[in-house]
Amino acid sequence: MLYRTLKRLIQRGQTAGMAEKLDIFFAADKLTQEEYVELTAMLEG
Repeated sequence: MLYRTLKRLIQRGQTAGMAEKLDIFFAADKLTQEEYVELTAMLEG
């Protein structure tokens, strides 16, 4: 659920502070490593 929401926000261009949020969610085990890698790649691309 969180992954899909974050992905949708990135796709819509709502990326302000997103890198920090992804780091926090990953550190708190709310995202898997695959999800984290995919979302951070979306931010960079």
